[in-house]
Amino acid sequence: MVRRKVVIMGAAGRDFHNFNCLFRDNEDYEVVAFTATQIPDIEGRTYPPELAGSLYPEGIPILPEEELETIIRDRAVDEVWFSYSDVPHTYVMDRGSHVIAWGAAFGICSATKTMLESAKPVIAITAVRTGVGKSQTTRYVSRILKALGKRVVAVRHPMPYGDLARQACQRFETYEDLDRHQCTIEEREEYEPHIDNGFIVYAGVDYESILREAEKEADVILWDGGNNDTPFFAPDLHITLVDPHRPGHELSYYPGETNLIMADLLVVNKVDTADPANVEKVLESCRTHNPRARIIQCRSVITVDDPELIRGRRALVVEDGPTLTHGGMTYGAGWFAAKNAGAAEIVDPKPFAVGSIRETYEKYPNAGQILPAMGYGDRQVRELEETINATPADVVVEGTPIDLKRIISVNKPIANVTYELEEVEPGVIEEEIRKVLGS
Repeated sequence: MVRRKVVIMGAAGRDFHNFNCLFRDNEDYEVVAFTATQIPDIEGRTYPPELAGSLYPEGIPILPEEELETIIRDRAVDEVWFSYSDVPHTYVMDRGSHVIAWGAAFGICSATKTMLESAKPVIAITAVRTGVGKSQTTRYVSRILKALGKRVVAVRHPMPYGDLARQACQRFETYEDLDRHQCTIEEREEYEPHIDNGFIVYAGVDYESILREAEKEADVILWDGGNNDTPFFAPDLHITLVDPHRPGHELSYYPGETNLIMADLLVVNKVDTADPANVEKVLESCRTHNPRARIIQCRSVITVDDPELIRGRRALVVEDGPTLTHGGMTYGAGWFAAKNAGAAEIVDPKPFAVGSIRETYEKYPNAGQILPAMGYGDRQVRELEETINATPADVVVEGTPIDLKRIISVNKPIANVTYELEEVEPGVIEEEIRKVLGS
């Protein structure tokens, strides 16, 4: 029997999971390559044989997406499966149109058929776009579960940017674990807040193994989603966040609209800083496109540890990287914090950006006057540090979920910003959790 030749288009996350669920040990298919985009420096590696299975003793190459046409033509590829997230619907079909023109079929994997079943209750936190507030919602839900006496383990959407075989199943309980696994800034932004709140986090590449390990020490599994991707685990309660700062995006981005349609509970977040007209627009979208879901409104409460550092001074605002890059935002919690604390000026760091940070601005001009906390490798961390130190500001307003001082050395004081979820109508999320747990 001739195996159908497949390419999986990805960004070091969903692509590997789709392979593990649908193609590993499947003799009907030969995956000739993964392609990579979105994340710097993830191509040029190999999906290792330890993870690829017995059909791939040499592993599977990970190649730049720019080479897709050549791969399809040279390898006589039959099918290309799109497997990354937070892109406009038009972008997906543009990619599909090219693939079809180059001679292959183009497909998108089922959300439900790539969800693993758990023996424990699963609560999934997803979103329609990157940067809506998934992590703060996961922390909020964690605290509710802890108050109910439940052991909670958070499982984070994958961010395997290093040695894939070593990152197959990772467990984080302390900062030492972060150091031992050589976590990037992007990973630390997701893991540190859970550790600060006393919760264990799992992540990695092989989510079947991760789920089984997490089940051993959890009463409840929390799926902490990445970007606007769909859950890897079948949820008993699916919470999706919707952003009134980007009205209409809930219907125009892949696969965020899928999360909107599948959700049991829709959370319209950041209503305290959004235009009320835009809040109503997304509420109406929720009512129309998922009439069975319960819909609530929440605030994202922003706090600065030392606002006096900011008042009357020139501020360099540093925000979560993915929110400002493929998330498409021009501001975040740090920007609001600087404005509310009375910064004399928000300094534009672009003229002082170096290396890959400068390239990030060229690729994502939407970042505007805010510095994305890019740190996908040691070189990029050094370039972030150089950019901060070269920018003529009096204070750094840090809107990332971590303390950058643990990673880089800067020549300016840092005002740390935190942001937490607050229900407009208190108690609804706990009520929905209790329904799932039968308590």
